[in-house]
Amino acid sequence: MNTIQACMDASGMLLTENARKNGIKKHEFYQFVQSHQFEKLAHGIYLSPDAWEDESYVLHMRYPQAVFSHDEALYFHDLVDREPLQPTVTLYSGYNTKTLKASGIKVYTVKKDLLPLGRIMVTNSFGHEIPMYDLERTICDLVRSRSHFEFQDFQSALKRYAKRKDKDLNKLMQYAKQFRVQNVLKNYLEVLL
Repeated sequence: MNTIQACMDASGMLLTENARKNGIKKHEFYQFVQSHQFEKLAHGIYLSPDAWEDESYVLHMRYPQAVFSHDEALYFHDLVDREPLQPTVTLYSGYNTKTLKASGIKVYTVKKDLLPLGRIMVTNSFGHEIPMYDLERTICDLVRSRSHFEFQDFQSALKRYAKRKDKDLNKLMQYAKQFRVQNVLKNYLEVLL
């Protein structure tokens, strides 16, 4: 049983895949999960009864193609103060998003070749690595989806970006060109810079 406990991460999450890689037999694993009252969060993902659920990580494990974006990325990059009310992800057009939307996830879609643009791995507050868009991609998403944001939040995020020392205007304009928002973005940035 100690071998199974060694497969558990620091946040109390246990993955069937990790147990399998460590040579633990299926029946031993499920017996351990049941006897220690682990909660099944999703297929192959279990949580210790004395741990908090890392919803972002579970979402990433269930939908590895999804990239945290928009509201999630704005908050993570400290461009807005308000924590998102619901998780927000981006997937490629044609991906079946019905289950995600039904479970309260806000979903945006892009062409498949634009999905990896600006994708980075970040460490969330639980210590797990999750995919998210970088600072410049987040600004492009903000401009592209500006009708979905309150004007005050939109303006505030752009102002915060303009003041940052770590901003990369060259990268921003490269991304903006690919998303065909460079003229709109230039108009906003000319006022702020």
